[in-house]
Amino acid sequence: MKNNKINENSEKIINDFGKELFNWNVPEYEQHNRTKIWYISAILIAILLILFSFWTNNFLFAVIIIITSLIIILNDGSIPASVNIKIMEEGIIVGRKFYDYDEFKNFSIIYKPRLNVKNLYFEFKNVLKYRLSIPLNNINPLPIRENLLKYLEEDLERTDQPLSEGLSKLLKL
Repeated sequence: MKNNKINENSEKIINDFGKELFNWNVPEYEQHNRTKIWYISAILIAILLILFSFWTNNFLFAVIIIITSLIIILNDGSIPASVNIKIMEEGIIVGRKFYDYDEFKNFSIIYKPRLNVKNLYFEFKNVLKYRLSIPLNNINPLPIRENLLKYLEEDLERTDQPLSEGLSKLLKL
């Protein structure tokens, strides 16, 4: 059984995962350019939601809104770290985490450069795990697709990015 974490001596361990097929770097998260209007709107919405939570005696909701606001404020000034993506013969390495192809149900590629959507998605067999979304940036998706078809089924029904990602991008969260 393979380790799910990669040590500092990644050269030795990469051999256990087979040959490296593709390698690129992506930012840890998408950094948004937010305007003053966005911040004013976000503050007003947060205040309204907190007032609503007190009006309905839902204090846990108020705590969630406050914690979410603090997380957004604390992460706003930070620069996202670069995460290395490697597609191997035995699975996928995202940063220091290895995912075996056996963990995935299928994959899909949404490539719409005109809409600035260029992502590779992996659905896990385990329903408790959220889908894995990897930006392709300027990588050609065709060779990646050809290689992944050797190991996984492709979900051809997925033609657009998930609603959660679209809303996140639209709301700059």
